[in-house]
Amino acid sequence: MTRLNLAELNAMDRDAFVAAVGPTFENAAWIAQAAWARRPFATIDALHAAMLDVVREASDERRVAFLRGHPELAGREAQAGTMTVESVGEQRSAGLDALSRDEMQEMQRLNRVYRDRHGFPFIIAVRRHTKQQIFEALRTRCAASTDTEHRAALEQIGFITRGRIDALVHA
Repeated sequence: MTRLNLAELNAMDRDAFVAAVGPTFENAAWIAQAAWARRPFATIDALHAAMLDVVREASDERRVAFLRGHPELAGREAQAGTMTVESVGEQRSAGLDALSRDEMQEMQRLNRVYRDRHGFPFIIAVRRHTKQQIFEALRTRCAASTDTEHRAALEQIGFITRGRIDALVHA
């Protein structure tokens, strides 16, 4: 992956900008498309904040659809090899690509409980957690209210996307 400097990113046309930073927000190029109009970005913080603002300003339906576009942890997308490159690396970093049979069954059960309760997959910044912490958070968050989980998912997406942007863009 080639890192970009912020000045180069600010100078890009919309298509190039979306191609460069669109993947930082899972399966949601619309976020980069809308953020492009907010250029120039004085800092990487400003870039990230603008992209998060696009999500926050979206309709409830669009935000929920965005959340639903995220892969389950060690879920069917991982099994089918259809996750984004970013998600593959992140899940691998927490050992979610090498679960025991019992762990896989428990992950599948918890994913199902969470999705049935909240209507979108469990989202956590896996690079910030151990495998055991991820399992514990999933168990705990299954019982939370859906409103609480919307906020928690968006907070975790903030952590995930900041790490992706930091890996991609430098000042």
